[in-house]
Amino acid sequence: MRALRSGLLAVALLGASAGCGNTDGREDAAARAASRFAASLRAKDAVRGCAALAPGTRDELEHSSELPCARALPEAGLPLAHQLRGVDVYGRQARVVTDRDTLFLSSFPGGWKVTAAGCTPRPEKPYQCRIKGG
Repeated sequence: MRALRSGLLAVALLGASAGCGNTDGREDAAARAASRFAASLRAKDAVRGCAALAPGTRDELEHSSELPCARALPEAGLPLAHQLRGVDVYGRQARVVTDRDTLFLSSFPGGWKVTAAGCTPRPEKPYQCRIKGG
């Protein structure tokens, strides 16, 4: 598994530095979307962070917190990621693993959007995520 993650990271980093990736660019595009989301969290730019969320995820965050997204996102306690560790794309879905978080994304007509963040794996159970779509 470690070799697979290292290989995925190498492919993602090579694609980011060379301007090309796998044949259709889905891994690179998902990685860029996750990186933009992580950068918005580090910059405390909740408006940009909310724009990176899938509509259902944004709606669920606002509903569960009873706050507008721009106020709820900073309070969600998401980890501040700095480094990409790996990207897995399955059709229109992606999992992006960073040094401090696992994010799930979906492809929409306007690009990749975060459907879940602050996710940690659990043995033989689905990931536990701090924010996710409803």
